[in-house]
Amino acid sequence: SEDPSVTLFREYLRIDTVHPKPDYDAAVRFLERVGTDLGLACQKVEVCQGRVVLILTWQGTNPRLRSVLLNSHTDVVPVFEEHWTYPPFEAVKDSQGNIFARGAQDMKCVSIQYLEAIRRLKAEGKCFARTIHLTFVPDEEVGGHKGMEMFVQRPEFKALNVGFTLDEGLASPSDTFSVFYGEKSPWWIKVKCVGSPGHGSRFISNTAAEKMHKVISSFLAFRESEKQRLKSDSSLTLGDVTSLNLTMLEGGVSFNVVPSEMAASFDIRIPPTVDLKAFEEQVAAWCRGAGDGVTYEFHQKCMDQHVTSTEESDPWWKAFSGVCRDMKLQLKLEIFPAATDSRYIRAVRHPAIGFSPMNRTPVLLHDHNEFLNEQVFLRGIDIYARLLPALASVPPLPAEG
Repeated sequence: SEDPSVTLFREYLRIDTVHPKPDYDAAVRFLERVGTDLGLACQKVEVCQGRVVLILTWQGTNPRLRSVLLNSHTDVVPVFEEHWTYPPFEAVKDSQGNIFARGAQDMKCVSIQYLEAIRRLKAEGKCFARTIHLTFVPDEEVGGHKGMEMFVQRPEFKALNVGFTLDEGLASPSDTFSVFYGEKSPWWIKVKCVGSPGHGSRFISNTAAEKMHKVISSFLAFRESEKQRLKSDSSLTLGDVTSLNLTMLEGGVSFNVVPSEMAASFDIRIPPTVDLKAFEEQVAAWCRGAGDGVTYEFHQKCMDQHVTSTEESDPWWKAFSGVCRDMKLQLKLEIFPAATDSRYIRAVRHPAIGFSPMNRTPVLLHDHNEFLNEQVFLRGIDIYARLLPALASVPPLPAEG
């Protein structure tokens, strides 16, 4: 009695694509099988050894027009099985229709919703002017550096002639659907403090630890101010403020030795409204204020702040938002608080919207007992089956002749 779309979803969830050793080959074989069954053209692009991007294509009647790209990633984050009610790769469905599995929300649901919406549209005999491409990419959960970041630089991506992209969003516990038109710039900064070493029994001056204390105090004071700003203004979301966390501390060789060097690593996510040059000047000032011998280096420094237009005058947004209005979907426009592959797509000047149609659902990506209810999943297929015709029928734009 189970809906075949739900059965297919659960089959995909059982493919173990968890880091550090995701079974990408099995995922690609599965998706290629489904794509072939739907009559979609298949192409595999190995962006680097062992990292394949699968492209499925539904050709439009006017291939010269820019295409609609439906992106999703195949990998999932690690699990702590002892905290799960059900095994995380068995896709158990409980009596309420909740399907428990790693990837249920992030983001194997969306991959299957894309495919099942296309299955429905093709069964209805539909065809559209614009080509629809589906890309299934690896390594998003570890930064996308051997996935989308490399793929957007390749000729195979340029040949897709992308006009507009849909990618992942987040679940929403309320009636509204979250729509992400931009995201924060991730900065990973390592601060090193060099000072005077010596015996642990003495009051040594100018130590690395004293400088590190000043550095951490400055960084965490800023963190507290942003936290309070978010708390005190109900109109703000997590995507509107800069998040900052101390994630690693290093230093020391023995209990009785004052170290000559200490290091602290910070994960900072900066919204597109912030002047990045001014923010780095603030970081430099915090380090200078801690004393001599304090330096910082970037392990990640994303400088792209492109956002996607949500103006009604924009033809892509008009098509997207028009369907949502017709379906009486309440949208909440936000900046994504973390990072997705959309940032690489926007960086090469293509509009991208993050949207996972999961409302009335707790946000459980990367959490224990990640689940999605089958009715929410099926409703998502309904939504994409309305969105895709609208996007693939956007009239020719001025730049398209």
